[in-house]
Amino acid sequence: MSAKVNIRPLHDRVIVERVEERTTASGIVIPETAGDKPQRGIVKATGPGKRYENGTVQELGVKTGDEVLFGKYAGTEVKVDGKNLLVMNEADIIGVIESK
Repeated sequence: MSAKVNIRPLHDRVIVERVEERTTASGIVIPETAGDKPQRGIVKATGPGKRYENGTVQELGVKTGDEVLFGKYAGTEVKVDGKNLLVMNEADIIGVIESK
């Protein structure tokens, strides 16, 4: 996976690359055609933040490189440089996965 994406999201949008999960916790391999789309991904790019009418900008709570959880139908799929990416609002992100 490349760390750089050739797209700059605006406002409170983020670019996420899905993390493909092919095995279950018990080690069972799931074929591509049988599984649902993953709901985990890596943030590849972020916008500057939400801009309010008074001109202030609220910074995002996620940053490039964060592993995140999002809803099953969140975001809009786009293809950039041969990769399938999701463009979503920060509000579509459910949480950040933190390592132990």
